[in-house]
Amino acid sequence: MICITVTPTSRTLAKADLLNAARQGDIVELCLDHFHKEPDVKDLITAINKPLIVSCRRPQDGGKWKGTEEERLLLLRQAIVAGPAYIELDLDIAPQIPRFGSTQRVISFTRLDAPETDIDTVFDEAANAKADVVKFTWPTPTLDDAWPLLAAVSKKRTTPVVGIGLGPAELTFSLLGRKYGSPWIYAALEQGMEAYPGQASVFDLDDTYSWRDIDSKTSFIAIAGFGSAQRTTTRLFNAAFQKLELNVRCLPIEVGDVQKLQKMLDVLKVRAIVASGGLGRRLVPLAEHVDQHDANSQYLNLLLKRDDGWHGYNTLWRSGLKTLESALGGGGDNKRPLERQNVLILGNGGMAESMAYAVGQRKGLVSICGPGDEEARRVAQQQNCRFVSFHNLYETLVDVVVIADPTLHAGTKHGEVNPSVLRSSMTVMDVSNLPDESTLLQEARERGCKVVNCSDVYEQQIQSQFKAISGRDFPTEILEQWKAEG
Repeated sequence: MICITVTPTSRTLAKADLLNAARQGDIVELCLDHFHKEPDVKDLITAINKPLIVSCRRPQDGGKWKGTEEERLLLLRQAIVAGPAYIELDLDIAPQIPRFGSTQRVISFTRLDAPETDIDTVFDEAANAKADVVKFTWPTPTLDDAWPLLAAVSKKRTTPVVGIGLGPAELTFSLLGRKYGSPWIYAALEQGMEAYPGQASVFDLDDTYSWRDIDSKTSFIAIAGFGSAQRTTTRLFNAAFQKLELNVRCLPIEVGDVQKLQKMLDVLKVRAIVASGGLGRRLVPLAEHVDQHDANSQYLNLLLKRDDGWHGYNTLWRSGLKTLESALGGGGDNKRPLERQNVLILGNGGMAESMAYAVGQRKGLVSICGPGDEEARRVAQQQNCRFVSFHNLYETLVDVVVIADPTLHAGTKHGEVNPSVLRSSMTVMDVSNLPDESTLLQEARERGCKVVNCSDVYEQQIQSQFKAISGRDFPTEILEQWKAEG
């Protein structure tokens, strides 16, 4: 089940929010702490025919309550008398508010500073406070931090446990909670109505993460990161799995300690990781087996778990190279369109080193330049190519520019790239945050450069990744629909 959180500030609009939430969810949580004036809870309860949870959180618990504690307790007591299906009570105040009627008690424990380590003790205290459901809330910036929350939810107990994670891995926890038997998971009705900053909306869970398809037998592939590019990959992969009737879905993860990550993925039986952006280099230590070409690139964006361990692959340089050569007129008798071309790899990090390696394999004349001169110099030595200091970037004449660093931006401030470096005679490709375009690529298009579409590179990449993961071809109609939507 899913519990939709609504946070109305106006008594006038509260019923509309409740009705909208009831259409999307199985349970609705009404947060009283957001109201500007005291609401009529009894009147609001009659607005919907779904179970209602009433809560009123203090600022130290992540809420917006501005009155006194005595006023809050009085409001909660009045709410219980109104007869909602559930009342949420903080663990420390639960003994002061007795059970009333058929309303069930959600006893809540919240920490905003760090994950709780003594879960069993807190659970016992909540059970002694006559809990019907125990709720845990704490920060979950990475899967490491969400792990004990998942353990609390999935462990068989006398009283059911639900939870909310605060931070990127809250979404990870929610999807895993769906698989591992949480009584319900939480979502906001829409953006701007979150109970906590960053809380996913029910529309995100439906449209991107396909939460309703997840059951106890669902297998996950991990998508590293939570940006717009990762959401696009998740949406397309999930659509393809659904089209092919495969009970596999994407699990977004924020990478923490790689060694801990490996153990957690083994427990969860996750057998594939798709990475992008700067995470490709961070995941290199996880791979136990890597092809020499991919090892030389120092960047991995696909990891597959096989019987003998994790195998790492770099689909970026292959997809980027194939698309770039095609744009330069490769084919027929012209087998190596990059040979003797002056190619500037722009950026620092694993992607830049990866593309420097790739172009070098095609006998291109590679230069590398990034805001971090020492990093660029190291890569130049490693890949046997030319180093260009960031200060001298604007004096460098090249035929092809490859943007390969998601932290680069067009501009005139320190560390930014002045768009004047881009000339209409150049071919420009951007692999920094596929399928999204950087501001630099947008500037290149406006300045008349020949631009390699990010979507073309991305299409090559996602097809090869999906084939490696599933053994099936990516459904062409899904890619065609995505491109048609722009």
